[in-house]
Amino acid sequence: MFKMMSTLIRGRTFDVAEAFADTNTISILRQQLRDAADGLSSAKRSVAVVMAYAAREKKLAEKQAVQLADLEARALEAIRLGHDALASDAAAAIAELEKEHAATTKAHTHYTAEIAKLRDQVALSEQRLRTLQRGKQIADAVQHTHKLRGSIPNGVLASLRDAEATLERLRERQSHAEEVEIAMVEMTASSSAEQVVERLAEAGCGASVTTDADKVLKRLQAKAAGASDSVS
Repeated sequence: MFKMMSTLIRGRTFDVAEAFADTNTISILRQQLRDAADGLSSAKRSVAVVMAYAAREKKLAEKQAVQLADLEARALEAIRLGHDALASDAAAAIAELEKEHAATTKAHTHYTAEIAKLRDQVALSEQRLRTLQRGKQIADAVQHTHKLRGSIPNGVLASLRDAEATLERLRERQSHAEEVEIAMVEMTASSSAEQVVERLAEAGCGASVTTDADKVLKRLQAKAAGASDSVS
């Protein structure tokens, strides 16, 4: 039971930590990039310090080389003049200075190699940092977009949908009204034409288009007389 409770507590702790990290990802990323930039600045200062040491060792090696050349020339002159004691002292000084010169040259070579490595690391770190900064800018833009989306209340979207539906109904009614108006105009024009034709017929212009009761009665009587003749 205790083991199960311990596992549950560790699981919930992990979930809380993960949820916190997810919620504050952008802030965490910003701080990590600031830390990386600070570390990169420190690395550049370290490279500058190593370069200063290398420059110092180079100058010292050059100075020692000049001293060695001078001592050797003087020792040769002492030997030529027969000053054996001075020549011996010069030889001892030359031997000691050669050791120092060898150590200085080795140190300068070491510094030079380290500077090359450090410069490569700094250049690679700068490139990675720039890539991360560009990625952060994109992430910031995406987050701002999401915030803008979330700033529009659902009620606004619902109102927009309702307004669109109302506008569509209004357009349908206006279209129907236009169709009715066109039909009325057509009907009015047709009726006016029929009235003109009737007036023209009554004035004797063309055949009559109306049928009165007398004409109907005469037509029926003629029809009935025709039927009687057929029977007889």
